[in-house]
Amino acid sequence: MQTVKMVVTGPFNAGKTEFIRSVSEIDVVSTERKISSEAEKVKNYTTVAMDFGRITVDDNLVLYLFGTPGQRRFDFMWEILSEGMLGFIVMVDSTRPETFREARNILETFRAYAPTPYVVAANKQDREDAWELDDMRIALRLDPKVKLLPCVARQKETVKTVLLELLYTILAEMDEAE
Repeated sequence: MQTVKMVVTGPFNAGKTEFIRSVSEIDVVSTERKISSEAEKVKNYTTVAMDFGRITVDDNLVLYLFGTPGQRRFDFMWEILSEGMLGFIVMVDSTRPETFREARNILETFRAYAPTPYVVAANKQDREDAWELDDMRIALRLDPKVKLLPCVARQKETVKTVLLELLYTILAEMDEAE
């Protein structure tokens, strides 16, 4: 049995915890704590260490999903969670362009930790105020080769698509290396 560690990262409230919850076959191990700050206007809880979920792809492959905290004050966990990852997903809230710069910074930070394959998930694509993918690609300054995928973290099928695309990217890179 092969296990693959994937990290789900991104800014505060981008949908990382929801992404893992929607697809995990086990109860997600979560380290959420109540917020008592300005961020409380957006949501009541935040991840302080990590989220952990698991999904069995087939008899030979299990994905371990580790979600990072999105707030900078917990960024000491990022490097710890990046150890041993075979790839990562950067979640971006398509409705909050004010978080795009932070998403770009997180992407660069994780690329510095480990030069592993990654994809970018444009979350909340079901909302009317969601940015178009082409506009997001420009705003995030993403290379045309980087996969920018539409996502709705609450919809299991779109989450599976994002995970499979990352898996394909990892496998393609492993083939190139051989």
